[in-house]
Amino acid sequence: MLTITKPSDNRVDLDLAGTLDAETMRNALSELIEKSERVSGGRMLYKISDFAFPTLGAIGVEMGYLPKLFGLLGKFDKCAVLSDAAWIRNAAELEGRMFPGIDIKAFAMDDSAAAEAWLARDPGHSMPV
Repeated sequence: MLTITKPSDNRVDLDLAGTLDAETMRNALSELIEKSERVSGGRMLYKISDFAFPTLGAIGVEMGYLPKLFGLLGKFDKCAVLSDAAWIRNAAELEGRMFPGIDIKAFAMDDSAAAEAWLARDPGHSMPV
């Protein structure tokens, strides 16, 4: 399941748990694009727990949305990724180095206070946690 909320004008939160199928992926990506439409200089909190690889149908749907998803990158300055899996945290930080303009930092699932504090700081003023 992927839940997307917009707690403030420039903040979008994603909560992913379990496996995504094609229909869930399509609905979630449409919702993410809609909720990110008017975001500028935004912050994103992405919680990933109990991760399971998406179905092949879901991956196909995501591929179809890639142009729109790349367009979202310019709307967000920072993304904090919370995960209970070290490999996901490592992949998130690697992804952050590949996309200029967005600062991605990963945190253990029980470090949500540190993730929130990091998101609240201005970009470029990141301090090691």
